[in-house]
Amino acid sequence: MKSIFLTPLTLVCIAVSRLNAAESEDGFVTITDGTTFNGWKASLDSPDTWKVEDGAFVAHGKTDHLYYVGDPKPFKNFILRVDVMTDPVSNGGIYFHTRYQERSWPKYGFESQVNVSHGDWKKTGSLYDVVNLASTPAKDNQWWTQEITVKGKKVTVKIDGQIVLEYTEPAGAQPGRDYTRTLDEGTFALQAHDPKSVVRYKNIRVKRLD
Repeated sequence: MKSIFLTPLTLVCIAVSRLNAAESEDGFVTITDGTTFNGWKASLDSPDTWKVEDGAFVAHGKTDHLYYVGDPKPFKNFILRVDVMTDPVSNGGIYFHTRYQERSWPKYGFESQVNVSHGDWKKTGSLYDVVNLASTPAKDNQWWTQEITVKGKKVTVKIDGQIVLEYTEPAGAQPGRDYTRTLDEGTFALQAHDPKSVVRYKNIRVKRLD
């Protein structure tokens, strides 16, 4: 086996790179362990849809939602980062300001859409049926980081650091009858949309802003 020698300059570069990465995640708390469902609870529609593989929650099966229940304190203002990868023609979503429910599509909060090439025209980064995007920089079969920031009445969504959506809730906004889609507080949830979709979610981390 050949020995590998690193020059002092190389070592410095590696150290700086690690430092910058650590700084960029300063204050974030990881809410997945990569091996179990600890802190998460699937709805009762089809809990067998969810698996843990290679450090990721994998959604592949009938419609179901996986809720974060590991912290009793609701999230109001925060930055959430989720690494996501989709198979072609897949649909999913990341919910925030929601709450656990046993069945059906989450009534509370917002869905940040996950969809690169599924038939639904509302693509990754959309606030579903609030601000819809017809295109996305995300690509199938490649990991991207979907970042959702909520601060006061403003929501910002980034894909790999690129802002794709900024939304400020108008004064007097009222919850809808079927889906609230108004800023409040709550937890997070991941969506398994349909049996043909395969979506992976990993490295889920959050930073409270209040």
